[in-house]
Amino acid sequence: MSEDGNRILLRTIVRGRVQGVGFRAWTQHQAQLHGLEGWVRNLRDGAVEAMLAGPGDRIELMLKALREGPHGSRVEAVEEYPANEAEFGDPIDGGFEIRRTA
Repeated sequence: MSEDGNRILLRTIVRGRVQGVGFRAWTQHQAQLHGLEGWVRNLRDGAVEAMLAGPGDRIELMLKALREGPHGSRVEAVEEYPANEAEFGDPIDGGFEIRRTA
């Protein structure tokens, strides 16, 4: 995880049965519940990518949630990569959005 002051920036790739099961909407909801910023999108290889920004303890709770996933999903792996502001694309404005497939 990459830390910017007290804020952690993290890129995650979630693999398994994570498309077609409401994973992006569920991820957005979980991120909002945990007070995180960032975005989520499907990848063409069948995985889901999420960029997360927030306090380390909340990021850890979100990672735990991602490892479990919503009902109907089957998470096989959650890969974690340090991130920086440039990787988020548009400036983070305090929200969490669903983006188009990449």
